[in-house]
Amino acid sequence: MDDDRLKEYLKLADDRRLFVVFELIRRGYPIERIHFHTKIDMFFLKKFENIISLEVKAKSILTKKMVLKEKNISDEIIELIKKIKVYGFGDTYLAKLIGVKHLEFRDFRKRCGVLPVYKMVDTCSAEFEAVTPYYYSTYEEEDEVAVSNKRKIVVLGSGPIRIGQGIEFDYCSVHSVWGLDEEDIESIIINNNPETVSTDFDTSDKLYFEPLNPEDVLNIIDKENPEGVIVQFGGQTAINLVEPLHEAGVKILGTPIEGINKAEDRKEFNDLLYSIGIRQPDGRTVSNFDEALGVAHMLGYPILVRPSYVIGGHAMEIVYNDDELFQYMRFATEISPEHPVLIDKYLTGKEVEVDCISDGEDVLIPGIFEHIERAGVHSGDSMAVFPPFNLSDEEIESLIDFTTRIGKKLGIIGLMNIQYVIAGGKIYCIEVNPRASRTVPIISKVTGVEMVKIATKIMTGKSLKDQGYKPGLVPPPEYSTIKAPVFSFDKLKMVETSLGPEMKSTGEVLGMGITTRNALFKAMIGSGLNVPKSGNVLLSIAERDKEESLNIAQRLIKLGFKLLGTKDSYKFFKDNEIEIEYVPAPKEGEPNVFDLMRSSKIDLVFNTPTKGKSPGKLGFQIRRSAVEFKIPCITSIDTAMAAISVLEDEKEGNNLPARALNDYIAMLKK
Repeated sequence: MDDDRLKEYLKLADDRRLFVVFELIRRGYPIERIHFHTKIDMFFLKKFENIISLEVKAKSILTKKMVLKEKNISDEIIELIKKIKVYGFGDTYLAKLIGVKHLEFRDFRKRCGVLPVYKMVDTCSAEFEAVTPYYYSTYEEEDEVAVSNKRKIVVLGSGPIRIGQGIEFDYCSVHSVWGLDEEDIESIIINNNPETVSTDFDTSDKLYFEPLNPEDVLNIIDKENPEGVIVQFGGQTAINLVEPLHEAGVKILGTPIEGINKAEDRKEFNDLLYSIGIRQPDGRTVSNFDEALGVAHMLGYPILVRPSYVIGGHAMEIVYNDDELFQYMRFATEISPEHPVLIDKYLTGKEVEVDCISDGEDVLIPGIFEHIERAGVHSGDSMAVFPPFNLSDEEIESLIDFTTRIGKKLGIIGLMNIQYVIAGGKIYCIEVNPRASRTVPIISKVTGVEMVKIATKIMTGKSLKDQGYKPGLVPPPEYSTIKAPVFSFDKLKMVETSLGPEMKSTGEVLGMGITTRNALFKAMIGSGLNVPKSGNVLLSIAERDKEESLNIAQRLIKLGFKLLGTKDSYKFFKDNEIEIEYVPAPKEGEPNVFDLMRSSKIDLVFNTPTKGKSPGKLGFQIRRSAVEFKIPCITSIDTAMAAISVLEDEKEGNNLPARALNDYIAMLKK
């Protein structure tokens, strides 16, 4: 950016401001002017200036590559490296600064004798001696870690919990440690989120409260010298460390790096599926709009587009025409210019999720989840049913066969999650995750198959047969389980609330019942979707969903609801002889739709989004207002169908017994 643009950004108090401040200091902009525009205290600006002056000095001295290759390193250089590390500069940042590889700079730092030491967290506030094996790194003199000679393994956690990656990986880390404990192996967790069970001081034998980046993880491995590292229980954060750890010579326990890369790399994964005769949605990789347009016309709309190497379906969208594709390509290129865009044919079908455990020879499948929402809603935002409620025996047999073949071909050792879509009577594989997934805790709890412990013991050398398990699908229970997503839209202002390929949920709940409807009722209540039993329902339906919504409208009327509709929806339902009352948009009449929502005259909103979900559109404003006024809002046809079936079941007077999880598990043992 040029100086003038940077100065304009300086006035914006957003997430970029700190980077702008540092860049302006680098360019010699007076900190007094920065203080004038930002009101950041001069004390802090002086500290920032100190950091930048040290950065400039380090760059000028260390950029001469011969310095890194000198056998006799001067005291002046060693002191500079010590000071840089005390100030908190990371190896990766410094390597980039002087134009060398991370491991090259790391090797130089170690030759300088500049190594971190580890201090114990004082959980007793110095009142008496603390003995908690809970450590953090610092560049000082005394080291407080006692390294044992026991057999030991490192488990990588997932770091900060974020949308797209949640508490399920904390569950997995803890259960992995318990599995290691049963094998009498010293467990070492690396994680940096204080609000997790894995970072409780008494969970593992040792806990290092450190960032999950190559430098800090490698420092701990140097210190402890474990026999290997388990990465598959820390979500995508831990999986992303596989490459740098492997490059540094660290042994990755579980699935070999070749298998992980094949699952993560689009082309290699496509080739693998083709080689074993498993279908996948047709798709291509493109790097500009002209290529994208050609692929879209070849595949036919709708298509699913996303930047490569994303987490939580970030920036993934379903595109229906050329204009939307043009807008998306402009947007996607801004997000990730160095990576291409993936385009797949969007298949409207039912989505299925399979979690399995493999020891390289046999594959165990504790359960298969079927999603209530059709393909196109991110798996983390879908309601999922176990055992599946709408799959034929033939489809289940095919899913078992495909999962077994994929697991063996990838060489999976431990856990794997696969997502399929069934469309037109055919099964397509859409994604494989060579790691634990968000459904692992649920399937483990409701089947009694402790997936993470089993997978951990496989990594220590025990096969599935050694642990008493036969390959194939575990017989499903006689009760039903629903996984339902939990959202935080009331805390995330101006966020689009409709469901789509990009994950938006911040948690999940578990509902259990003797029937699927029992479990669904409990899951919906648990997730906060308290659908009223009667009242006024606002219908604002996208054009492509109107025909399907006729059945929903008729069932709502039978349940005793009064229907209200915005302009186009009102006309459609009226033309189809559905009793409905017109509700005007702003400037179309009074009281308008927002007046009614504000005055609690609307009890439920059923709104499916049109394309181009911008904040200026009526649908977006209706969905956001529903959040603000705490009105239940359903944005998917399939979710609406499920909710109505629960209301119908309740109206028929079916009992909903409350049982403890252990009561359900006891049924498995009969």
